[in-house]
Amino acid sequence: MKPPRMTLAVVSLENRFVRLEPFSPGLEVEVRAALDCDAASWDIMVGAAYGAHFDGWWLGALTAMEQGTRIAWAVRRASDGAIVGTTSLYEIKPDYRRCEIGSTFYRPEVRGGPVNPSCKRLLLGHAFDAGAVRVEIITDAINPTSQAAIRKLGARDEGVLRKHKITWKGRIRDTAQFAILDDDWPGIRARLDTRLASFG
Repeated sequence: MKPPRMTLAVVSLENRFVRLEPFSPGLEVEVRAALDCDAASWDIMVGAAYGAHFDGWWLGALTAMEQGTRIAWAVRRASDGAIVGTTSLYEIKPDYRRCEIGSTFYRPEVRGGPVNPSCKRLLLGHAFDAGAVRVEIITDAINPTSQAAIRKLGARDEGVLRKHKITWKGRIRDTAQFAILDDDWPGIRARLDTRLASFG
């Protein structure tokens, strides 16, 4: 008997704070405008998507979506309809029922509020509802702010992968790896729902 697979649909996801819209050509101008800021934050990332870097990054995201290895979403703020960032499910492995959350960037003015936990709630729910047994979240080992945010979700720290990736500026980076399993999801979902309910 063939084991079940994870089947991730390319659909919009929304709650009272954000609407996640899958990348499409019609969103290109808005996404470009949303990401063209905060060059210092892009400096430590594997790829850059601001300014002159956007075109190649955008094409790469659309190509990965066509290949079924990534679903990239624009993050639209519900309160005013503005696109304020991007996030993805990628490294999609249907046979292993595994994927990663990442390639995430938010404009500075929405960091620290409900946008990130809202996005994580939607992405994790989408993945586990689709049959995932493991969702990974990775970040640069020199980024303590990102690691703290991942731990706050309830993801389990699985250690550091040494010399794991190379940033677009050429730095060989160590990667801090975290994961949430299907067994962990009910408790994490409840904590996220409580956290989101605290925002006015």
